Amino acid sequence: MVETGHHHQHPPAPAAAGPPPVSSMAISTKPTWSPAEQLHHLQYCIHSNPSWHETVVLAFQHYIVMLGTTVLIANTLVTPMGGDAEDKARVIQTILFMSGINTLLQTLIGTRLPTVMGVSFAYVLPVLSIIRDYNDGQFQTEKQRFRHTMRTVQGSLIISSFVNIIIGYGQAWGNLIRIFSPIIVVPVVTLTGLGLFVRGFPLLANCVEIGLPMLILLILSQQYLRLLLRNIQMILERYALLVCLALIWAFAAILTVSGAYNNVSVATKLSCRTDRSFLMSAAPWISIPYPFQWGTPIFRASHVFGMFGAAIVASAESTGVFFAASRLAGATAPPAHVVSRSVGLQGVGVLLEGIFGSITGNTASVENVGLLGLTRIGSRRVVQVSTGFMIFFAIFGKFGAFFASIPLPIFAGVYCILLGIVAAVGISFIQFTDNNSMRNMYVVGVSLFLSLSIAQYFISNTTRAGYGPVRTAGGWFNDILNTIFASAPFVAIIVATVLDNTLEARHAINDRGIAWWKPFQHRNGDGRNEEFYSFPLRVGEYLPTRFH
Repeated sequence: MVETGHHHQHPPAPAAAGPPPVSSMAISTKPTWSPAEQLHHLQYCIHSNPSWHETVVLAFQHYIVMLGTTVLIANTLVTPMGGDAEDKARVIQTILFMSGINTLLQTLIGTRLPTVMGVSFAYVLPVLSIIRDYNDGQFQTEKQRFRHTMRTVQGSLIISSFVNIIIGYGQAWGNLIRIFSPIIVVPVVTLTGLGLFVRGFPLLANCVEIGLPMLILLILSQQYLRLLLRNIQMILERYALLVCLALIWAFAAILTVSGAYNNVSVATKLSCRTDRSFLMSAAPWISIPYPFQWGTPIFRASHVFGMFGAAIVASAESTGVFFAASRLAGATAPPAHVVSRSVGLQGVGVLLEGIFGSITGNTASVENVGLLGLTRIGSRRVVQVSTGFMIFFAIFGKFGAFFASIPLPIFAGVYCILLGIVAAVGISFIQFTDNNSMRNMYVVGVSLFLSLSIAQYFISNTTRAGYGPVRTAGGWFNDILNTIFASAPFVAIIVATVLDNTLEARHAINDRGIAWWKPFQHRNGDGRNEEFYSFPLRVGEYLPTRFH
């Protein structure tokens, strides 16, 4: 480095006498980082791609991450329906098949963000309501009850899908997004991650001897060991999740074979043993899901209306995931019309799921967006290739069942990290607002706390049979309210939108970050909107302009 100045300068003349200067932290400690529209530490962004062999491994990793939630929801619903291990295997195959189709559609003509479309837990309450109505001994066998319940779920999904289609392609959802600001996005995205905390340590604690090692090993290898082993730093950063999962899965298999779980409770065996899912023996070698595989759909008004609330909640949760994915993929915030068309396409996906006989509707997977941040790879192509694994393992059931037998506490250890990353992405949107505004602190703080508190109240007061706190004479009305208010992201949209747009909204335009936010919410507001969100090839020429 070159030195400037002379080594033997005379001391400066003393300053004139006067009051001592007032020290200011703002002057003495200047800010080091300025707000950044795009993250600078991503190795691949939305339209840059790793090499093909890396892409395939990373895509398989996305498949593994979404598999945990798929198996969890099948375990939650199939047995109460009256289904056996064979039925559960077919349900999982159908979910994987439809997830592959919907993810591919969403990355091509939806938001075009690298988001996996998986199952939505918002539909669990309405499905439990259907199960209750058919649980009165009116069927001769459990197999008949299962099929009749699935046919009713099919009919309800088909009709409720039009809620998403209408509010999405009708631009009603886009009009809602246009009154958003970064202040609203902060609680919505943050609670998209934090709102799923029950999939973290509570699920991990069901078998702490394999769940906790998974969590600790993933943190140590992916964050600390890579700093010590520089020669394999990239491998640990990108593929540590797969390596750790394989090691802990093998450890769980050793515990199972050695008899460690022979004298434990049934619940512990189901959570810890690697041979308790019975999916390997029940799954067929080859089976292609086909329309109306469970029979002709059954349409009942009470069940259909009850599922309307789930359709709206799934749209709200996907919206939060899309904003998080845009940050982790190196893209700008998705414009309102893009989010709206993606919600409409999500409805098309629910329609297809109803036709093919899935057990719930779809939503954008929070866990897979967290994986973008963990690996620092936000490539769209990686997620598109992952759909090949979903469809392959859906058709070749034995191979899919092999990976589906991974104990859920192992997945929970992974989700503790992935969901936390999504929550942190939500907090990062605060940088585009005035962090020192008491008004902004009030809106964000009240929205975060109230949304999480309300959702937790509804969840904790919901029975295993699906009875929530709202218990009126109208079952469908109960399902709608109990589903809506059990979703922290949806409650955050309501609370934050009302507060931010009514509390000194006009006088706090700059404080709210509107000047930064507004260009991204219009089709031609920012030149990068076209770069990230335009349709591939010439698809846009065949669609109405408002969907571009």
